[in-house]
Amino acid sequence: MKIFVLFLIVLILTISTNAYSQTKAIDSLKNELSHHKENDTTKVNLLNNLAFYSFQSDLEATKLYLKNAEELSHDLDYVKGEAKVIYISGILESIKSNHKSSLDYFNRSLKLYESIDDKGGMASIYNAFGKTHFFQAEYDEAIFYYLKTYEIHKNLENKTYLITSLINMGNVYAETGRYDEAISNYKKALNISIELNDEINIATINYNLSILYKVQGNYPLAIESANKAIEYRKTSKDTLGLAHILNNLGTIYTYLEKHDTALEYQNQSLKFSLQKENKGLVALNYSNIGNIYKSKKEYTKALEFYNKSLKISQDINNVKHVSACFVNIGEVKLSLKKTVTARENFVKAKYICQNAGIKDYLSYSLLGIAETYIHEKEYKKALSFTLKGKIIAEELKLLEQQRIASELLSKIYENTNNYKLAFENFKQYKRLNDSIFNKENVEKITQLEYDYKYKQALDSASIRELKLTKTVTATSLNLKKTQRNYLLAIIGFLLVSILSGAFIYYQKYKNIKSKNQHIITEQKLLRSQMTPHFIFNSLSVLQGMILNKENKKAVFYLSKFSKLLRIILENSRDKIVFLNEELEAVNNYLELQNLEENEAFQYTILVDETIDTTTFKVPPMLIQPFIENAVEHAFKNQEDNQKIDVWLKYVNKELICTITDNGIGIDAEIENKKANKKSLATTITSERLKVLSTDFKMKGTINIEDRKKYNKQGTIVTLVIPYKIDVTS
Repeated sequence: MKIFVLFLIVLILTISTNAYSQTKAIDSLKNELSHHKENDTTKVNLLNNLAFYSFQSDLEATKLYLKNAEELSHDLDYVKGEAKVIYISGILESIKSNHKSSLDYFNRSLKLYESIDDKGGMASIYNAFGKTHFFQAEYDEAIFYYLKTYEIHKNLENKTYLITSLINMGNVYAETGRYDEAISNYKKALNISIELNDEINIATINYNLSILYKVQGNYPLAIESANKAIEYRKTSKDTLGLAHILNNLGTIYTYLEKHDTALEYQNQSLKFSLQKENKGLVALNYSNIGNIYKSKKEYTKALEFYNKSLKISQDINNVKHVSACFVNIGEVKLSLKKTVTARENFVKAKYICQNAGIKDYLSYSLLGIAETYIHEKEYKKALSFTLKGKIIAEELKLLEQQRIASELLSKIYENTNNYKLAFENFKQYKRLNDSIFNKENVEKITQLEYDYKYKQALDSASIRELKLTKTVTATSLNLKKTQRNYLLAIIGFLLVSILSGAFIYYQKYKNIKSKNQHIITEQKLLRSQMTPHFIFNSLSVLQGMILNKENKKAVFYLSKFSKLLRIILENSRDKIVFLNEELEAVNNYLELQNLEENEAFQYTILVDETIDTTTFKVPPMLIQPFIENAVEHAFKNQEDNQKIDVWLKYVNKELICTITDNGIGIDAEIENKKANKKSLATTITSERLKVLSTDFKMKGTINIEDRKKYNKQGTIVTLVIPYKIDVTS
């Protein structure tokens, strides 16, 4: 299972502080304050507004503005000014996740606003109450206060604040799995933002939609929406908002198993979170970094970060994050085969989710408990928990949890001899897996990455070019006519610099394009691992057995076939697998093919004693395509004495695999085929070995020969396979 911490939180704790964080607004207020010499209520308002607008980009300046505003409000007996000072102080505490302290500030501020019947001030406090309850997973209370805020601003006809109220309610609905209501609120807010040309809130809404798309498994849209939001956060110096977006992108790339990219985003996000002293986001970063190490199977590091995250989450009473940490720790313990400890963590998460109404993680915890029972072969208990988790996943339309549930059900039914349901759930698992990791999604994500990085490169080059142009213009105004030659030399130098910069970015473009090609090659491999021809033949054979009432043979054949499918699908998700797992897939394929042909050929799989198959790791599905070629083409018009031998040896630090048959030979096969027809599997494997040779920094080659040159009959394929040795196994 892949567990990700999903927090649909607003980036700040004000009615619409994004709208006030604009540099122009701050500069305008500073200018007005510098010209206002009187110590009056106007000056208090200026100081409060500067504090209100600045806290995201300059925390120290904010504290200074508040101190001056508080002293002057007290001297003038200015209630409204004092109420706002207390309100902003509550915001600063809330940013640090000191929720009890922030609520004390907000209650004090509300009493002052009520004493002067200031509706706008009261609305700001209700909004702050809503956010504070939201952070503590008290969702009913959060909606109650957000609705009070919304009604006040609706009566005041304040559209800017209506946008924020709609966004906040959308966040609550999204967090509790009510996605239709969340989308409805976001779209209403987006329409008003477009009407007001409010680019800041348009960016905020795109960020929230990005998280929602991520939860629903629509990763291309999630990345696209995040990239729309990220540019504004950079230019506005909204580091807290930027931290949230970077964290979100990190979780997406973790799920896509792009670990280096994910870790880069998480570390950038953590840096900003620590700067802002935002404990909730720091906990979130630690948890997501743990997810990256878990995905890489570095379990000790993963547990280190999960425990850090759990401690902070418990300190700030963030119950959803606490439940997520227990689920993640359970996953790691399960991977380490500590089944009882894993179940204890999943059960803790289940109780928290049931009490707090957190449906998405309730689904994860139920499926986790089910998996522990599968490990203990208690399939009846496993079935009960799996079905409960699947119902929640289908209710919330969560593809990942549905995929996990289908996979677990397939294993349960297979081990309880209910092969029909096992096969149906396996097909459902494959459909869900394909819907998440289909070729179109992967290519779309790659294109989005390319577009975004290339745009950054072009923007950076344009900025430098603009600066250089300004330099040339300024220089030309100061030079005299006698210095024209000197000026032309400078211009020439600058032009060379621009051309050099353009060449550098062109090289970056070529590198990104090369990475695209690598991904496309991997996709071709996934599509070619189990050909439609083989699947159709296998199902036809199975149908024939059933019609001939060969029930025992049909059940045995179906078991082998489903096991082969599962092995191939599981191996295809990993870049490298243990050699014994690869050989198990090869053996299953040969056994299945031989069963189809009524044991028409003999086969052997030999491994030299110098090779420990449990420590060698190799790329999956390199051997099987050549065995398939031998089965399909080598024995044309040869009914007897058909042999296929697979031999693995380790010579001069090279892992060598030979596939030998005694068929008609490769030269005869080529003559029988059309001139332009080439084995797709062989072509893809050749392309893949070129990429793997670079990735593994190790030679990988294919050599196919006709054995007649050795005075023998048949074909010999020699593979030099890139490998790694896992010393921890």
